[in-house]
This record gives sequence, C-alpha cells and structure tokens, in this order.
Amino acid sequence: MNALEVRAACTLALVYVLRMLGLFMVMPVLAVAATQFPDYSPMMVGIAIGGYGLTQAALQIPMGMMSDRWGRKPVILLGLTVFALGSIVAAMADTMAWMIAGRVLQGAGAIAGAIMALATDVAREQQRAKVMAIIGIAIGFSFYIAVLIGPVIADSWGIAGIFWVTGVLALACLPLVKWAVPNSPQRVSAETLPRGDQVWAMFTSSQLWRLNVSVMLLHMMITLLFVQIPLSLVSLGMALDSHWSLYLPVLLVSVVLLAGMMRSSRGKAPKSMLMSAIVMLLIAFAMLGSGMLNWWLVVTAMVVFFTGFNYLEANLPALVSSIAPAGQKGTAMGIYASFQFFGAFLGGVVSGSLAIAFGSQGAYISGIIVAVLWGGIMMGLRTTDKFKRVTLSLDKAIQPTSDQVHSLEEQAGVIECAVDAQQGLLFLKVDGDFKELEARALIKQWG
Repeated sequence: MNALEVRAACTLALVYVLRMLGLFMVMPVLAVAATQFPDYSPMMVGIAIGGYGLTQAALQIPMGMMSDRWGRKPVILLGLTVFALGSIVAAMADTMAWMIAGRVLQGAGAIAGAIMALATDVAREQQRAKVMAIIGIAIGFSFYIAVLIGPVIADSWGIAGIFWVTGVLALACLPLVKWAVPNSPQRVSAETLPRGDQVWAMFTSSQLWRLNVSVMLLHMMITLLFVQIPLSLVSLGMALDSHWSLYLPVLLVSVVLLAGMMRSSRGKAPKSMLMSAIVMLLIAFAMLGSGMLNWWLVVTAMVVFFTGFNYLEANLPALVSSIAPAGQKGTAMGIYASFQFFGAFLGGVVSGSLAIAFGSQGAYISGIIVAVLWGGIMMGLRTTDKFKRVTLSLDKAIQPTSDQVHSLEEQAGVIECAVDAQQGLLFLKVDGDFKELEARALIKQWG
C-alpha cells in the first residue's frame, strides 16, 4: 500500500473504533448501573442497550446512498455530530426514557457505509482488500476493548461518564475526518454502497435472506446475553468494577479457540462449520439457563459463546460477499448491516420482556429456542464456493455489447460479470482459475 492508502486505512479505522467504543462500552454495564433510575425496568434496560440498533437499521442504507450525492466526508461529519449529540443527551439523562432517547439518537449517526465507501474510493483496486481488512480488524477489537473498559469507566465516573467519554471521542473524530482522512478522488460505489434499484432483489434472494436473518439472530443473542449476564455476575457476588477480570480471560481464550476453529475449517463446507458455531451458542445458553449458575459455569458458557460468536461474525459477511451477484455486493452488504443492527434492537426488547415475565432464566432459555430455529433456517443454505471480486476499469466511451460481455464471462475463472458503463467499470466474480492479464487483454480489444 502507498502512503495515501495507509493513511486512509489507519485514520478511518480509528474513526470507526472510537465510534464503536461508544456504542459497545455501555453493554456490559447498563443492566446493573441503570437500577439507580426512577423508571428502571428490565424492558427499559433492554431497549436502552439495543435502541441504537433501530435507527442504525433504518438509516444505514439511506445514509450510504446520501454519501453518493453529498460526498463521503459531509455525511461522515454529520453522522459523528448526531452521534455526539446523542451521547450528550444520554449522559445528562436522569431517567431511562431520556437515556433511550440518547441511544436512539446515537444510532441515527449511521456512517458505516460512507466510511467503507471512502476507504474504497481512495484505495487502488488491488489494495482495497488490505484497506478493508485493517478496518475490519479494528472494528473487531473495538468490541473487546469496550467490554473490558466499560465497567472500569462506569466504576470511576458512573454510567454518565461512559456517555461523556463517548461524546468527547466522537467530537475528537471531527477534525480527524476533516483534515487527516484523505479526500475522495473518485466514487466507486456499486460494490460498496447500496443501490435503490437492487434492494428488493437482494432482500428476497433465497440464499441471502438466510444469512441476513442469521446475523440478525446473532446480534439478538449477544444483546440478550449482555442484558442478563451482568446481573447474573452481580448475583454471584462479583462487583461491577471487577467484571472486566472475567471478560478478559474469556475473550482471550475464545480468540485462541477461534484460531483453531478457523484452521480446522479449511477444506470443509462453510455450512457445516456455521452449524457447529450455532450449536456452540445453543450449548452456551443451555448452560446459563440450567438454573445452576456458578462462577465456573458462567466462564465456560461465555467462552463457548464467544468462540461461536466470533466465528459467525467473521464468516457470515464473507459468505454474503461470495453469494451476492457481481456489481451488487454494496446493496447486499447494506441490507446485511441493517439486519445486524435490527437484531441488536430486537435482542434488547425480547430480553427485557422475558426477564419481566420469567426472570433471567427465561431469557436464557429463549436463546436456546432461537438457536434451534436458526439451525432449521440454515439447513436450507446451499453450499457455495468462495469467490473473489475483481473490478476492472473500462473506457467510458466504450459501451460493451452483450456478445462482448458474454465473451468475458466465457474466460477461465469468470463466474459472473456486470457492467457499469456510467462509471466505466466492470465487476467480476471469479475463482482461482481467473487470469486478470488475459481479461484485460480481451477488454482492450473492445476499443
């Protein structure tokens, strides 16, 4: 990568991390800290934890499209400002209702699509995967950092302190985006951002909807877990400020087990490994819902849960990318992200409702039911090969005929081809037999 691409990857990763910290730090804390509010209830806690997901889900696709019209940076700056405002509202809240309003406002700063699009714009075609990988790794670690430092900050400054820190971090991102993040020299969005004319086809795809529902249930389950697990730990005699000492070894061990799981998955059908990970979530919730909670059982259940969760979180997007038709990855990933965030909201509502009716054990048992239903849905997923995506430039003066496109599709290794004549781009899905030099030579003949 050149200096511009390294700068883009690092600064955008930092912006993403600082924003995600604000969303995640509250998860391991709120269920315990919220008991001080006069309108406290398990339902209100659930909505407060997952409330950001509702507005994120609703605005993810529109704000991505808006960045095509207004520009990447203006949309990112707007989203960060809205996010900071939501953080301030939540920090000043003296009731759960106002905290929920702040969380919902936080979610309205839905800038994930615009950030990814800007990263794609500034990176050369052959370096985009590396830039995206750096940002993806940073996002994953932001969750771990948030789970560890959230209880520590809450112990020192209370729940309001978490939201003040979140607001300050969001505001600190504004000059970073304005002056440190490179400007976008081009717009390459069809494989990055959603397109309105593709949404319905991607929404109803027989294979993609299974993966969309999968990520919704996955984030429903992790939100359900964090609405209940802090209270379970407190009932076992663990003060909130010491919860990090349990989360740290759990996350470290689960990452090691994830590495082993990824290694063992080589050469195996993706479907079988996904089913194994879902079974791990089922086992974890079965242990927590057994009614015989103790420290060791909770630790074991969480290690099993996070191993399965991490595997699914890493592999579901890769499957969506592989299945989505050429030139439509942006739309497919936009819908996927909307389902992901809606799952967080759904998890909060479901967990809060069940805790009121049946207590924590009932909420844990619902996780078992969800895992069983999820497994049934995934039984219908067809096994697919893993494909790469290649974007080739095309002279805008050239309007390829259907015969020319068909000749490209007949090249060895080419699975699908889509043309965006307006942007002068060819989007390909390819396998290991693809020879890029041969494809470029064929395209030259079109001129």
